[in-house]
Amino acid sequence: MSVNDTAPASRFGRGLLRRLGRPTGGAVAWVSLAAIICGLFTGALTSRAAWETSRPQPDRAEAAAILTEVFPGHDLGEIDTPPALFVVYGHALRLKTVKTLLFGDGGEYQESATGAGALGAPPAPVEQILAVARERLTGAGWRVYDPQVSDRVSCADKMCATPQAVTDTAVTARRGDTILNASISSQTAADATYLSVELHRAPPPLVVPAGVLGTVSGAVAGWLVFGWASRRTEGRRRRGAVHGLVGVAMVLWWLPVLLSVPTLLGHHLGEPHPAWHPYWEWLGQPSASLLFLVGAVCVLLALGLAAGSRRGASAEATAD
Repeated sequence: MSVNDTAPASRFGRGLLRRLGRPTGGAVAWVSLAAIICGLFTGALTSRAAWETSRPQPDRAEAAAILTEVFPGHDLGEIDTPPALFVVYGHALRLKTVKTLLFGDGGEYQESATGAGALGAPPAPVEQILAVARERLTGAGWRVYDPQVSDRVSCADKMCATPQAVTDTAVTARRGDTILNASISSQTAADATYLSVELHRAPPPLVVPAGVLGTVSGAVAGWLVFGWASRRTEGRRRRGAVHGLVGVAMVLWWLPVLLSVPTLLGHHLGEPHPAWHPYWEWLGQPSASLLFLVGAVCVLLALGLAAGSRRGASAEATAD
């Protein structure tokens, strides 16, 4: 191929690079913020997709075997199995539950669990139930974390004429990809639960690499797209509107992150966690899904305005 043949391709490549990425001076800050948050959202999405490689939650047979081994002599009743890997108020995510996610209850979108509970007064002291459970878990190859004890006041009647001090002890253990969470209470009411147990899966191995790859890819794509928008609108009347819309989107997207990260970090440091909370919860999602949606609309409008900007002076055309 001759030099003349490669010249048009070279000019096209240089022109494409000028249009993608390379934000103008004053736009570097907001383009960087936009690229980072786009990477975070993309990483959360790809990590959620990787969750689909997880094994199903324990079925009744698996759960019954574990509960019989760890809590012998306790009538845990019927074992409840979840309808899906992630649920909203115990139900699989459907179109009719989207409203729940958007308007205040997005935090109810959580990993499901197989559970069971025992009613009435404990048949033995809480300390004894805990000791037996820890011994049997350790013997069966589970990693047992330090129990967490909390005190509360319960009422024996509706008027709470006779308040009672109740101690709740939380037990957490993990074996392979299965996590056990149990709560043992000292309450003595016949219609209350003194022992509740949940079993669920830890994040599958693909979650981390998928999240990393998605984060990097999303950040690069965000840098290219928003950098293009900054150069496309340089010196044009629509530049202020584009920057304003992107600025609103950045506030709506970053605010939940800044609020969620310190809260979740304190939560993780304050009690045992065999597995980290899902990626998207660190971004305040889907609790703040309405803010995300409004921000996405602002971004689409901004990119539409940038794409529709007309060339003005020849200097502008050269810059593009």
